[in-house]
Amino acid sequence: MIEYVSLDDARLVVLLKKDDGAAFAEIYRRYASGLADFAGSRLFGLEDARDIIHDLFVALWERRKTISVTGNLSAYLFAAVRYRVIDQIRKNITREEYAQAVQALSTDGADTTGQTLAAKELEQALADSVSQLSPAVREVYRLSREENLSTQDIALKLSRSEQTVKNQLSTALQHLRKSLPGLSATILLVWIGR
Repeated sequence: MIEYVSLDDARLVVLLKKDDGAAFAEIYRRYASGLADFAGSRLFGLEDARDIIHDLFVALWERRKTISVTGNLSAYLFAAVRYRVIDQIRKNITREEYAQAVQALSTDGADTTGQTLAAKELEQALADSVSQLSPAVREVYRLSREENLSTQDIALKLSRSEQTVKNQLSTALQHLRKSLPGLSATILLVWIGR
């Protein structure tokens, strides 16, 4: 019987590639907590950090046959988390910039016709982009952004797995970022009143 606790990371990776669930569990035991702390220290929401770690380990298991760890496993996992944190920050910035711009426009006492038009154009561009999503993805996006439901709540409400909900939300956000490439510039121009 193998004592996984005593194995080095390189051996665990070899066993992981051979579908060894106990090796995967040992990797998780060794690194999940530290990775979650790392992600949590860089993100505002603990739920985002947990989602990142969950997604990372799901991907690690799904891609176990093809992963290529050239250095040490710790560096590999922390680099993967760092990239996911950067992606999450980008998503949050896009969402929050939009919300702040709309809020600033709706509460600004010196509202001008130009600002009102810009806000309406921004809202229309977002609505047009959302309407291009498939019905299933659009519903997940709506529940997440308009009703502020967590991925777990959406999964329960729609009778889907949490991973499916996360994938659909990711698809929606990728589409919005691609279809609204000038969002940050537009918001900046609106804020300064041009």
